[in-house]
Amino acid sequence: MVRHHTVGRVRTSLVAGLAAVATLAGCASNSATAPKASATTGTSASAGAGGGTILSGEPDVNGDGKVVIGVLSPGDINDKGYYESFVDEADAFAKSKGWTVIKRGSVPATSALSAARALCQQKVDMIALGASELSDAIPASTEQVCAKTAWYVPSSANVAQTPQIMLSSDNPNQSMLAAGYATGLLMQAKGQTKAGFVTGQQADFTIAAAKAWKAGIREVLPKAQVVTTYAGDLNDSAKAKEAVQAQMSQGVKAMYPYLGGSTDAATALANTGKLITLTPGTDRCSSTSPTFDVSVLFSPGDYFAAALKQFAAGKLAMGAEKVWQLGVDPYPTVKLCKGTATEDKKLAAFMSSIGTKKIDPAAEVKRLGN
Repeated sequence: MVRHHTVGRVRTSLVAGLAAVATLAGCASNSATAPKASATTGTSASAGAGGGTILSGEPDVNGDGKVVIGVLSPGDINDKGYYESFVDEADAFAKSKGWTVIKRGSVPATSALSAARALCQQKVDMIALGASELSDAIPASTEQVCAKTAWYVPSSANVAQTPQIMLSSDNPNQSMLAAGYATGLLMQAKGQTKAGFVTGQQADFTIAAAKAWKAGIREVLPKAQVVTTYAGDLNDSAKAKEAVQAQMSQGVKAMYPYLGGSTDAATALANTGKLITLTPGTDRCSSTSPTFDVSVLFSPGDYFAAALKQFAAGKLAMGAEKVWQLGVDPYPTVKLCKGTATEDKKLAAFMSSIGTKKIDPAAEVKRLGN
């Protein structure tokens, strides 16, 4: 599902194309200067603890006695991957709160602005963009029709911070380093020293992910070998299986299918060789076909659900960027599906050290990832 990190460098859609994943860098520098209220909204607001402003009445921003969340997605919201995960999380949380969700999938970028205006006309309290590809919708946030509406926007290089929107981002180095560390623990327990990383195109974000995962493994096994294969396509199952088979022939005992639609096919083949396997974004520890040993969680749906919890508590600030931190926030995180108590404790301590900045992922990747 790799959209790694649509929320940080936009793993813009492993499932849709892992290619947008690498853009979430940093708009946070602008958040502290956001005005306490937008002159265009006419909505009173209070200062948020982390910068930005909290709209009056949140989550019932427009004060009509109900909470309605509007979701716009550039992709198929029934794709069983990146785009659907975003909508599913919204539906699940909204249902638990008695809220309503209005959703629209496969929205072209050229229709983003009109689609956002249409949602505002339906008096939604929040507009959530499923991916930064729909950033053309953001100008509506300053228009009268959207005067009493909060905005949740996945951060990306093409999205500028404004007082009316909340940006959501993460740092892929954090979760990928921890994913490698978790892999290293399992390899160590089995006396294994060779791992493989299979992904799609050779792009900045896939190269960075591979290096961070390698560095994480070497935190545990300094002399471990890591083979990286760029299959050229995140969703082509035939190419992914060919890459996995080649790595298995080279003696790889752990394999990360950092893929989109071809994840299951690649993992199923890896299962035949009893390789250690990881998920690219979601919790699939309960999956039986294929099976996974490590769940690496950076799903945009998980981030959105966490943001909705803040919205429900009246603590979601506009005009600020939320950078989700491993070891601090619920997501991103890494989970051993069947880890021992000792392994779980070591992984938790490692992630905590990243959260407290005792471990600098960038420095570790530079030291161990090449």
